[in-house]
Amino acid sequence: MVPPKKSKKNKRKASSSHPPPQLEPKATADTDWWYSFLQKNSALGHTIPPDEDEAFKCFFRVSKKTFDYICSLVREDLVSRPPSGLINIEGRLLSVEKQVAIAMRRLASGESQVSVGGVFGVGQSTVSQVTWRFIESMEERARHHLKWPEPERMEQIKSELETACRLPNCCGAIGATHIIMTLPAVESSDDWCDQESNYSMFLQGVVDHERRFLDIVTGWPGSMTMSRLLKFSGFFKLCEVGKRLNGPVKMSAERAEIREFIVGDCAYPLLPWLMTPYEGKGLSASMASFNAAHKAAVSLASRALSQLKGSWRILHKVMWRPDKHKLPSIILVCCLLHNIIIDCGDELHSDVALSDHHDPGYKEQNCQQEDSLGQTLRENISSHLLYYEMRPLY
Repeated sequence: MVPPKKSKKNKRKASSSHPPPQLEPKATADTDWWYSFLQKNSALGHTIPPDEDEAFKCFFRVSKKTFDYICSLVREDLVSRPPSGLINIEGRLLSVEKQVAIAMRRLASGESQVSVGGVFGVGQSTVSQVTWRFIESMEERARHHLKWPEPERMEQIKSELETACRLPNCCGAIGATHIIMTLPAVESSDDWCDQESNYSMFLQGVVDHERRFLDIVTGWPGSMTMSRLLKFSGFFKLCEVGKRLNGPVKMSAERAEIREFIVGDCAYPLLPWLMTPYEGKGLSASMASFNAAHKAAVSLASRALSQLKGSWRILHKVMWRPDKHKLPSIILVCCLLHNIIIDCGDELHSDVALSDHHDPGYKEQNCQQEDSLGQTLRENISSHLLYYEMRPLY
């Protein structure tokens, strides 16, 4: 969904050879917070892009146009409740724009509430209250940005994936990552202690060709294996009863059936609707061809999770004693913001995605389960790929 068009406003841009200018605030509550925010960050010695629009994206991950769209989603909720206590140090009520900016900066930077509050001129408790109000509203108002595609949209996704990765009838890629946290001693049970001795919560996501999340599962302890997490998810149950990945069957080059499926790495079981790579040495030509195409597709999930945690650093940093009942909502809203960036056509800075893996320090898991129907489908796809590789070009 594209944000509604706004009237253009004149913008003053800084020269690249000079520090950001002391921009004169406009006499409206929805813009003066931005200029004050810029000045405080400049005074703290933070590097600020000379172009104002780029500076905005650097701090909030979205363009001003997309920011306005996000404000339009939550405005009704943020103004309908009595804004008790939401007053800055100048004695003025916080505008919706400033509330959204505070919440998005907290999510984007992962900095402490004290640090975020300092550059906005508000206290720690205000940052906490504003951020949670924003999360509650987004969880309800932005849900339409994360949903399983309708048949027509799914056909487009499958076409794009086949063009990019050569896999026919592929609907996306699945992956998972750990959200690491510290817990009070009374909550530090083995249930939340994962394989690397961190306390963590899982996020599982299915993504499309544009790395947009189509389905997510979170709230489960990081001590689970990824294959067990999958089987506890609603997505698994829907696929098993034929309510997901149940679209039209395609025929291979050798007239074998290829049903809809997603791809996952070796941490997942091979199922009739989930393709994993062949393992071992001495693979045949068709197996090697399948693995190459599979690798290209499954990397979409890893890259999406890297972009998610790079954009919304609150998910990448160790979270200090989060409320485990609220953390799933924070994770969901970060995924919604990730999708909104894609849906609105925003381009992220090249250095936003993490330079290393989204789960550094975690060993690769391996699931040995292979379903016979899954084996048959994988063989059909492998033969199909090899057929077109071996076909003469004349």
